[in-house]
Amino acid sequence: MFICFFDIEGIMHKEFVPPGQTVNGKFYCNILRRLRENIRRKLSDSWTVHHENAPAHTSLFVQQFLASMNMTVIPHPPYSLDLSFHKI
Repeated sequence: MFICFFDIEGIMHKEFVPPGQTVNGKFYCNILRRLRENIRRKLSDSWTVHHENAPAHTSLFVQQFLASMNMTVIPHPPYSLDLSFHKI
């Protein structure tokens, strides 16, 4: 598995997940720490993260980490068949 963070200019941070590793909240927080350090070198402190609704992204552990680091998160809308499916 490949985890990638990008902006309008391209890839900001990328990591391969080791084979057999489960992407849980704790593992994802470690990736977010490395992302934060990588972005700090490139940008100012003003940036946001957009997450989908994957369990690792919405775990309490990750939410607490993001709050403690003052990281702004743009919420992802809930899945809706009305938005993703239409008849032809």
